[in-house]
Amino acid sequence: MAGLRLSHFENRFLIAVLGLLFCGQSAYSQQSNQLSGAVQPFVEKGALAGAVMLVADKDKILSVETAGYADVAAKQPINADGIFWIASMSKPVTGTALMVLVDENKVQLDDPVEKYLPEFKGTWMITEQDNDHQVLRHPSRPITIRDTLRHTSGMPFQSAMEKPTLDGLPLSVAVRSYAMTPLVYEPGTKYQYSNAGINTAARIIEVVEKQSFEDFLQKRFFDPLGMKDTTFWPNDEQVTRVVKAYSPSEDKQGLKEIKISQLTYPLNDRRRGPMPAGGLFSTAADMGLFCQMILNNGEFKGKRYLSEKAVKEMATRQTGEGIKDSYGLGWAVGDGWLGHGGALATNMTVYYKQGIATVWLIQHAGFPQDGDKAHGAFTQAAQKLALSK
Repeated sequence: MAGLRLSHFENRFLIAVLGLLFCGQSAYSQQSNQLSGAVQPFVEKGALAGAVMLVADKDKILSVETAGYADVAAKQPINADGIFWIASMSKPVTGTALMVLVDENKVQLDDPVEKYLPEFKGTWMITEQDNDHQVLRHPSRPITIRDTLRHTSGMPFQSAMEKPTLDGLPLSVAVRSYAMTPLVYEPGTKYQYSNAGINTAARIIEVVEKQSFEDFLQKRFFDPLGMKDTTFWPNDEQVTRVVKAYSPSEDKQGLKEIKISQLTYPLNDRRRGPMPAGGLFSTAADMGLFCQMILNNGEFKGKRYLSEKAVKEMATRQTGEGIKDSYGLGWAVGDGWLGHGGALATNMTVYYKQGIATVWLIQHAGFPQDGDKAHGAFTQAAQKLALSK
């Protein structure tokens, strides 16, 4: 396969091993080259460093393929077990985690946030603002849990304390800073993409369950699903598999290597905050497992993780008629699908009408030249591949 240093036999062996080790399912199908073939031209023209691509149905991985490089300068081929910062793909994981508590009748979606986090009592909202002053009043109703998951809370994207990086604060401190920050609109009336809202939902899980958010994820999802490479803090071995990040070069004719500006280095430093809205690292195999669980309406391999009702609620548009953005609960939603992207152009999509899920992992800031076209080429190839199985 052009752009890779693995032989066809080595590719097939790698895919089979990953199918057994990462997914605990029947081995992957033979690599079709449909996915990599669709994306390779973008690698060759310097618009894309590399990608790991996965297509699954409810029961098995149909294909996982790679194209390009984990390290362009070193010409190091990207491997299927490459680890990526999935950024806002973390949001659906957080939304799904909160729905577990709804299933268990421990919280209700329309409960006020202040019921669980008293620091939100008496929240203020900005009604007028200029360079010299702000006029504040209390909102007409409190923020609800539903608001936090559908980006209608009135909270801004982040607080002033979350600088220079988004992972500098413990979750409890970050959420307290949101409670101190005036809302920018009436809860429920607008859509404004907000890390603060999703992080607040995760903090409610901590308070209700009396355990850290990361421990909750590990026990409820990562361990039972077999997502062994999904974490907020890659360990020393995992750091060696983290794929390098790139952005378009100044002349827009190629790519330049970058550090992830939103995160604090080293990435394995557990003093970094977990950032439920965008802090997870993962692999295509791991996120494929998560998507298969959603595709199976909350059940996978005989274990139920959440109810069919909860999955349907997440996949249903929660934003009002006057809002153009179509968002569910932690997931972007559309006609027959739910999914989410990340800051470095990663994406996962569950096509529940077609019965397939796709995972697209790259590490590119600024949505590089032809980035949307590359993802579109992958999506088309993935759907054709699924139809042929």
